[in-house]
Amino acid sequence: MGYRKFSADRIYTGKEFSRQDQVLVVEDDGTIADLVDRDRAGEDVQHLDGILSPGFVNCHCHLELSHLYGVIPDGQGMVSFLLSVMSNRNVESGVIQSAIQLAEEEMSVSGIVAVGDICNTADTLPQKKKRNLCYHHFAEALGFTGGAASARFQQAMEVYHAFNTLDPGKTSVVPHAPYSVSKELFALIDALDPEALLSIHNQESAAEEEFFSSGGGEMHKLFSAIGVNTADFIAPGKSSLQYYLPMIRNTHRLLLVHNVTTDDDDLKWIGDHQHELPELSWCLCPNANLYINGILPDVALFRRYALDLVVGTDSLASNYALDMMSELKTIHTYFPDIPLKEMLQWVTFNGARALGIDGRYGSFETGKNPGLVLIRGVKGKDISEAYSVRVV
Repeated sequence: MGYRKFSADRIYTGKEFSRQDQVLVVEDDGTIADLVDRDRAGEDVQHLDGILSPGFVNCHCHLELSHLYGVIPDGQGMVSFLLSVMSNRNVESGVIQSAIQLAEEEMSVSGIVAVGDICNTADTLPQKKKRNLCYHHFAEALGFTGGAASARFQQAMEVYHAFNTLDPGKTSVVPHAPYSVSKELFALIDALDPEALLSIHNQESAAEEEFFSSGGGEMHKLFSAIGVNTADFIAPGKSSLQYYLPMIRNTHRLLLVHNVTTDDDDLKWIGDHQHELPELSWCLCPNANLYINGILPDVALFRRYALDLVVGTDSLASNYALDMMSELKTIHTYFPDIPLKEMLQWVTFNGARALGIDGRYGSFETGKNPGLVLIRGVKGKDISEAYSVRVV
């Protein structure tokens, strides 16, 4: 078996920057053999200009919507965005498949090795069969009225079976969002596999919060457009997060995505109820948040509460690229005090742990095969010109 040896300006292990003058030793198939001092590495060490990092983990994507790139204008707000997705998503199959292939290639070239992907259809199955990237498939269930719960659950199960046949143990049925899933549908999802990894679009807009706090607001425009009668809905008078989290048993792991309106009261409430709640990871999708609503989550607040943060790109319907460095640069622009090593942990080790794949991905540890990414263009603490490329 052969080996490749890499040094770099800096090596990020997935948890920290290594000591200077260390060399990463990698087997021909990409498996990490060791991280050693330069004087123990021998000859044939290839030096890379930049930061050498484990491959990136994109914890939230909608690969099946890639054909909507540039179709939906930015700045519409959540309700108009959702209506635009529904009215534009059904096009000729060949167009969808071509866009999926190109989007996956974009992710791979920029250093993404694993993806948490939302699936409302089996459109991405042909591309995923090529095994270019590692996926956890989130088969999404939607249905706000209790009477439709069984039928909507069965629709999600059809998508689940398609992907679980491909990747047993890496597929889950998940709720779309608090405003689109009835209590009855939550119960069916929760009971399917009590230890499953779940994902939910959490507190994505002010409209969502208004709907749960008072029953009013723009969400009624969405329900009216899709023919859903909300006359029987009684607003709980609390945040959407505090409304639905008790419906998910604490044996699950749960990925909360977007979190734009999550506030101090929500995080205090979680602290008071943490033993009753699932294990939580919090996914930031900053470019999509700006694209849709023009606002970002309070990342500084999340750091004060030491939340388990990860990062996603969302879809090309709501983003200009599926590029993790672009997401980190946006975070850096608005929160410049966050160290690069911390953000890199979000997109490597934290992401792998959140998707349950940290046995292989997320860090440079002997026996893992996390992929190698080179980050160039970092100037001191300034990452505004940084970009990433896949090495192995």
